[in-house]
Amino acid sequence: MTDFFHLDLERDALLSLSSLGLAHLGDSVFEVMVRSWLILQGKAKAKDLHRATVQYVAAPAQARLLQRILPLLSQEEEDVFRRGRNTAPHSIPKAASRGDYQAATGLEALFGWLYLQGRTERLNELFHYMMDQELHQNP
Repeated sequence: MTDFFHLDLERDALLSLSSLGLAHLGDSVFEVMVRSWLILQGKAKAKDLHRATVQYVAAPAQARLLQRILPLLSQEEEDVFRRGRNTAPHSIPKAASRGDYQAATGLEALFGWLYLQGRTERLNELFHYMMDQELHQNP
């Protein structure tokens, strides 16, 4: 039986996945991490949790947060990010620029790629770096 919470896909299997597939999964990984962070930080009242979550998972916020971790990425992680960023989007939300949307897609592809390898420690490292700075800028 597949343990969907502790995945560890082989390199060949990962390379065969589409960037949009990685981004689709990475979007949910990032959102679960944001929701967990909000709860643990007490950053929002229960009635405002959805609004607070959207504030961080929207493309402009993801693009902004991404800038904080770009210098920390390995060459392989940069390649995955670039592959996701350069994927032609089907549509772009009204609240996002094309550049922000593509950057967010790259971030999501990276998070999906790390998750599928079971690299939760690296996911946590990158996420903490983004959000620790967020705490200091928006206490």
